[in-house]
Amino acid sequence: MNGEWGPDEERLLDAPTIRPYVIARGRTEAQDRFDLISLAVTVRPTTGTEIGLDPEHQAIVRLCRRPLSVAEIAAHLDLPAGIVRVLLGDLFDRGFVAVQQPQPEMDVLDERMYKAVLDGLRAL
Repeated sequence: MNGEWGPDEERLLDAPTIRPYVIARGRTEAQDRFDLISLAVTVRPTTGTEIGLDPEHQAIVRLCRRPLSVAEIAAHLDLPAGIVRVLLGDLFDRGFVAVQQPQPEMDVLDERMYKAVLDGLRAL
């Protein structure tokens, strides 16, 4: 190919899956750490000179001045939620954001809940 890109290689470079992979530097380890409805909030701003923080990290810190879910952050940045989870993991580890995990509505193993449901059904 004499060092020139053909049409197939150019399409591959423009593929939407490459950009998120590059943003996360190929990492996926933080994906199970945050639920889609986990709330992230900035606890300290960035100065813009921190080593290892990309523009996407900076955008998350700015967005999360008020609590936002992982899903909302992903929508605002037009990035897959998995990539946002990785970036949030970076920010959490470095103390830029705090994350609140979703609390279950009730304990699904709680026998009292099942009894209340059965009692309600019987009352119908």
